[in-house]
Amino acid sequence: MPEDGQLIHDEMSGKIVNEAAELAMSEGAGEVTVRKIIRALGVTNRVFYNRFHNVEEVLAIVYRDMAVRMRESILDRFDPEGDFFGQITDIAAGTLVLSYKLKPGMNQYVFSRDSVSPENFRWWRERIREYIELGKEKGVAKPELDSDAMSYAIWCFIRGYNADALAREIPEEEALRGFRYSFGVLLDGMKAV
Repeated sequence: MPEDGQLIHDEMSGKIVNEAAELAMSEGAGEVTVRKIIRALGVTNRVFYNRFHNVEEVLAIVYRDMAVRMRESILDRFDPEGDFFGQITDIAAGTLVLSYKLKPGMNQYVFSRDSVSPENFRWWRERIREYIELGKEKGVAKPELDSDAMSYAIWCFIRGYNADALAREIPEEEALRGFRYSFGVLLDGMKAV
């Protein structure tokens, strides 16, 4: 660590984070070590520890970046004038597709971090609640829906389905087909009569 106790934030910091992300995707987050990172980059322990306190700190940055990518995957995809429930299904299914792209080893890390990240949980619940409220305003969702309870149920469905499909190594196309069907049934119960 630098003598003044301040960590360095520079181009090498970014290289360390990128290498950790690559290792996590190929080997799983639990297999990422300082030794593997510095060996891959051809640098010393000192280079690493001048920038980070430990590998968990680096993985937390990797996780945050992936959470942001997952969030961005839904923000620009909704057209208020389009098929409401079809778009909701496409958005939710998009999280499954992105989960498969992140690789199962990293995904287990992301899902476990999601469970303890109040900020990410809150962000997703708010976005889902906003969609439910929009559906009510448009008259396509039941007006009596409890938006809080439904946003939590949808959050649990998406996270649980994604985590289980990856853990069981269900082929992506099969998982996506089952997800779309099951999520569609869940949404059918929300539709205004």
